This record gives sequence, structure tokens and C-alpha cells, in this order.
Amino acid sequence: MRVAITGHRGLPAETARMVADGLRAEIGGYQAAELVGLTCLADGADSIFARLVLDHGGRLAVILPASEYRDSLPESHLVTFDALRAAASELVELDYVAAEPQAYLAAGLRMLDTANHLIAVWDGRPPAGPGGTADIVAAARDRGLPVTVIWPPGARRA
Repeated sequence: MRVAITGHRGLPAETARMVADGLRAEIGGYQAAELVGLTCLADGADSIFARLVLDHGGRLAVILPASEYRDSLPESHLVTFDALRAAASELVELDYVAAEPQAYLAAGLRMLDTANHLIAVWDGRPPAGPGGTADIVAAARDRGLPVTVIWPPGARRA
């Protein structure tokens, strides 16, 4: 089962804990040997999901939006990003150079190309620009891909 993640970045600590609990419960429903988590490894939902997939015994397939993607991430996330990237069993880097909205959209759509299910850590708000969580949820729904939204009561964005 190939499960993709899309979700908000920069989650406050309490929200990150609640999201992790929701993701853990969702991931726990999959057979570890069959689980492949598709992610871009951004800070926030992506990396929480990636760590939980590995902890469950699944594998990671990483889609990097651009060659300069790592440079666009917060300094505090780089150690986590590097460790999760090294743990990936599949790695695809798109042809974009700059980490920009169109690259994020392309990466999200690329994940959906091989996904059987999308998990969205999403507050339900409309997109702020191309390539965000709302766009990937809409694209998955347009494709008829099952979508599970995780946004626990009391969760908030930074």
C-alpha cells in the first residue's frame, strides 16, 4: 500500500503531538511489510509521518521538489531531513532548481501518481497559493483517490 502525505508545516509542539497520535493510529492500520510512505520530507506533517512509517516497519519513498529544496527548509529541520532522506528506499528529485510553489505542486502530484491513499494533515482552509495542502487534497479527490484528513480538535497552525 502506497500512502502519500500532505500537510501543514511549522506546527506548534502541542499540535505536532496531537497530529502524531492521529497519524500513528492511521498508519497502525497498515501491514508494515506492505507500507510505503510517500513524502517530500518537509518540516511538520511530512516528517512526522515519515518517522512513524519507519517506526511501524514500512519504507519511505521520497519526492524532492527541487535541487535547492534542502536549502529552503528551516535550519532546525536539516538533521531530521538528512536522516529521513538517508533512510528512504526510493528517492526522486524533480527537475526544478528553486523550491517554489510550482515545484511543490509538481511534487505533490507526483506522489499522487503512485499513491493508493492520501493522508492530509489539513485544517480545511482554502489554498494560500499553488502547491499547498488544499491543492493536493483537491487533486487527490479529483482522481478518486481516498483521502483521510487528520486535524485533531484543538489543533492550530503557527
